[in-house]
Amino acid sequence: RRHKFRRNPTNREFYRRYEDYPAVKTFDAGLEFLEINRTAKNWFLQIETFDPHEPFDVPAEFREDYKTNYRGPLFDFPPYARVTEMPDAVAEVRANYAATLAHCDRQFGRVLEFFDRHDLWSDTALIVSTDHGFLLGEQDLWAKLVVPVFNEVAHIPLMIHHPQFRDRAGTRCTALTQTIDLMPTILDMYGVKPPAEVQGSSLLPLLAGTASSIRDAALYGSHGAALNITDGRYTYFRYPENMQDGNLNQYTLMPTHILSRFSVAELRDATLADGFDFTQGLKVLKVPATEKSPYYNRHGPGAQIDCETRLFDLANDPAQRSPIAAPAVEAALCEKMVRLMRDTDAPAEAYARFGLLDIHERASHERASGVADRQ
Repeated sequence: RRHKFRRNPTNREFYRRYEDYPAVKTFDAGLEFLEINRTAKNWFLQIETFDPHEPFDVPAEFREDYKTNYRGPLFDFPPYARVTEMPDAVAEVRANYAATLAHCDRQFGRVLEFFDRHDLWSDTALIVSTDHGFLLGEQDLWAKLVVPVFNEVAHIPLMIHHPQFRDRAGTRCTALTQTIDLMPTILDMYGVKPPAEVQGSSLLPLLAGTASSIRDAALYGSHGAALNITDGRYTYFRYPENMQDGNLNQYTLMPTHILSRFSVAELRDATLADGFDFTQGLKVLKVPATEKSPYYNRHGPGAQIDCETRLFDLANDPAQRSPIAAPAVEAALCEKMVRLMRDTDAPAEAYARFGLLDIHERASHERASGVADRQ
């Protein structure tokens, strides 16, 4: 049986030179675009490089500054699991990760040098961010997806240069932002209004200094795991009482998982469900998430580690080591959870899954009463 990750070791056989590495090729293509279009108007370029991402494989020169005492087999792809390895092995993964960061820094530096050389700073915006982080042994855990979404995974970098706000260069902003804000921000730069169903907000008011906040809380997480929220001060991981309680469905018009198609067994129970605001009313497949699904025990509910509802005070515990008991804070965050779930058109069963049905029904009643009063 062929290994599901066979492609990467096969591809490595073709990395004969520095120029053969995917990150180098990706930035080469981006820089070629910049060279051709740097004097044009109204262009958009996204340089999406897979690195830094496991496996942490880079040209050997980048490992020179990150020596370890590890003497085992190649270890640049840690498991999605608890850390059971010896300290030298953990250090080896971290060294490979650091080398990958250095490799990415080298490539990104080429873009910055291009901006300097051609003074693109005067008329070109630049946004730097990523999709998620990675646990490298913090909390005695590896990776993501099957582990709680600690800030090493959730709290991602965001740097923005805008020529209109060069006087604010180098300033920091403590506003709570999300990846969903990037699209409306870019549209705003071009004077385009985002579609009504878009949940993100433009960040230009923050860049201009005319606003200090665009939201009071943010939801985050992955399908089949915890529902998480932060207001910037606290982070709250809320898990179902029973991870296999059944109030979980997959909504899609593309029945494929990351590494496989939906199985015939899981599709047998599929129905056609009413659409959501973000599907613009189009009906979608509603497929129950059960152990019939290939993803269920790989990175879904059956694979989750440490499924314990927890509240952290980031002001006093930024490393999220010591959960606190604060019923009033937890209740307030649950209220915000329900509001944001309603705003994002969460399916009805999600409120039951996370024990939020009472709050949801009360909010629905209050909203209906408010409408009736206004009429």
